[in-house]
Amino acid sequence: MLREPVVEQRVNPWDIAREQFDRAAAYLDIKAGVREMLRHTKRELTVNFPVKMDDGSVRIFTGYRVHHNTVLGPSKGGIRFHPDVTLDEVRALAMWMTWKCATVGLPYGGAKGGVIVDPKTLSRTELEHLTRRYATEISLLMSPEGDIPAPDVNTNAEIMAWIMDTYSMHRGYTTPAVVTGKPLEIGGSVGRSEATGRGVMFTTLEAMKVEEIPVEGARIVVQGFGNVGSAAAYLLQDAGATVVGISDVFGGIYNPHGFDVHALLAYAKKTGTVLGYPGADQVSNRELLELPCEVLVPAAIEGQITAENAPRIQARIIAEGANGPTTPEADDILHDRGVFIIPDILCNAGGVTVSYFEWVQDLQQFFWDEGEINNRLAQIMIRSFRDVLSVTREKKVNMRTGAYIRAIDRVAKATMIRGIYP
Repeated sequence: MLREPVVEQRVNPWDIAREQFDRAAAYLDIKAGVREMLRHTKRELTVNFPVKMDDGSVRIFTGYRVHHNTVLGPSKGGIRFHPDVTLDEVRALAMWMTWKCATVGLPYGGAKGGVIVDPKTLSRTELEHLTRRYATEISLLMSPEGDIPAPDVNTNAEIMAWIMDTYSMHRGYTTPAVVTGKPLEIGGSVGRSEATGRGVMFTTLEAMKVEEIPVEGARIVVQGFGNVGSAAAYLLQDAGATVVGISDVFGGIYNPHGFDVHALLAYAKKTGTVLGYPGADQVSNRELLELPCEVLVPAAIEGQITAENAPRIQARIIAEGANGPTTPEADDILHDRGVFIIPDILCNAGGVTVSYFEWVQDLQQFFWDEGEINNRLAQIMIRSFRDVLSVTREKKVNMRTGAYIRAIDRVAKATMIRGIYP
């Protein structure tokens, strides 16, 4: 089953983000100046900072924080720690956050941050030192009213706690609303950890209704078994679907009869990977995307579905749990083949939606129970899906362009209403 590996040229996510914007903006009557403004980031901060390592040496790390737009409210976006972080990647992710928040109607603009580092090579103490120093450097931009970070690739609730504590120490008082995705004990929200995966589940079930695919027994393939992919997998299984393929960074597994995702989670927690799970065939991450299924959930990193592999994808629905997993060229191929794509700025917006709930709760110091969180999330995700579908049908475009049209129109109108300062 294994094929010879194909060497692919890495796509630039910033080029993809701007091309997606241009495609949708062509359907809107936007003044040239406003269009050009929305095509650029608002501000970009690059920081080079020292970290004292356990052996007493000092290493210099590079990090970024980018604000794409703040017309609708404070900028919102995650922080990732990864050796392949680039400024163009962070720019793209910040722009996608603007459209994501606008798509589901949140009062936020888009931001993103990142540090060029492999956190697996650091001790816990070194990771804390790096996090706190990076937080200090970007505190020039960060505030509950201006820019609210959250977890992303290789960051988690503990890292958000360190950022919140660092910011609070500088302010002289506790400021829980400066980050979201925190532990419950210091102002986090119930339901946050599985919110992105739950949003994927809600939008996938809506798409299955549109495509007239019965949920019971529908085959699901999930690329990525992190927080998003694992939650989407077991929530779709709990809804009646059958998860037949799953992968992590080490590779994938496939069983046409399905897995018990909850048992697989326990196995992966114990072994550190899904590989070797009993009764499963091993497949590469590349092959996983091309498995026979009704729903494919790419929940890893950007640029996974390209013009090269799009013709071989067998899924009828692609639910983008990751940011930017599909290139524009692949979009065209899949659309022509009749594949229904739930775009990332809609499909994975559950995370930022519950982050918004957390921020509101922190500002009010009044907290909701998990049932209320999940009900509010369901209302927003289902309403947003139907609104995007309505635009898609009206404009006769695909779902991604429909979502972008909805988002760009909202931000452009707000820009015109506010006017251009001074």
